[in-house]
Amino acid sequence: MARRDFDPDTVTPDGRPPALARLFDPAGGAAWRGFVNGDALRGPVTILTYGNDTPGEGPRLHVHPYDETFVVIEGRARFFVGETEVDAVAGDVVLGPAGVPHRFINLGPGRMQTIDVHHSPRWIQTDLE
Repeated sequence: MARRDFDPDTVTPDGRPPALARLFDPAGGAAWRGFVNGDALRGPVTILTYGNDTPGEGPRLHVHPYDETFVVIEGRARFFVGETEVDAVAGDVVLGPAGVPHRFINLGPGRMQTIDVHHSPRWIQTDLE
């Protein structure tokens, strides 16, 4: 299905060149983690990745002054966003709204892996636990 959501003639490129940054080392250890600030790519979002092989394990409770979008790319996760619990599986996308404390854990069995999009050119976080 072809898409034509806008007229390309109405957009003027801003002159930024393509950019490349390393998010993670695929040969790295068991917990595949990494981040690239949007500033490094001259872009508006920061990308993180988090993964683990241990059910019940995950990042501590924290909060950001901007939205965070989580993409579950492997396994099963339980997200705690404010007072709400959301169970998600590979292929699901979860929103953590700005100012709402959140965390997530691996539900198992096996590996849980996420790509996390911080809607900010820099990673800004306050840990609450």
